[in-house]
Amino acid sequence: MFIQKYRNEREHRKARLRFGLKGTPERPRMSVFRSARHIYVQIIDDETGTTLAAASTVEPELRKFDGDKSAAAEAVGRLAAERAVAKGITKLVFDRNGFRYTGRVAAVSKVAHELGLLSKTGYSATGETGADSAE
Repeated sequence: MFIQKYRNEREHRKARLRFGLKGTPERPRMSVFRSARHIYVQIIDDETGTTLAAASTVEPELRKFDGDKSAAAEAVGRLAAERAVAKGITKLVFDRNGFRYTGRVAAVSKVAHELGLLSKTGYSATGETGADSAE
């Protein structure tokens, strides 16, 4: 019997998390990857295997971003979320890709929450989320 070995703890967390996360056309997966210098965000439909929207700090408009890495991650998250809304996506599933939910990864998620893409009810055209409109 083959026992899978993981090269590091992040890959082990990634495998555990990805088991329960699937991006569908109605609710695609927002995947975050961070390196030491850059951050990358993709909106992925796992059923067709296509990337619906993407943003990163490598792009020319964000390349010369002034501020710390968390602020740059927030800008990348906002750009990716706006591109997703422009394509008609109203709900997302957040995939932290095995990274701990802190710092730059949390900054990307926070922006998607603010835009209503990661709430339980999703984005509405008026900018209100279902959780906020119930109050």
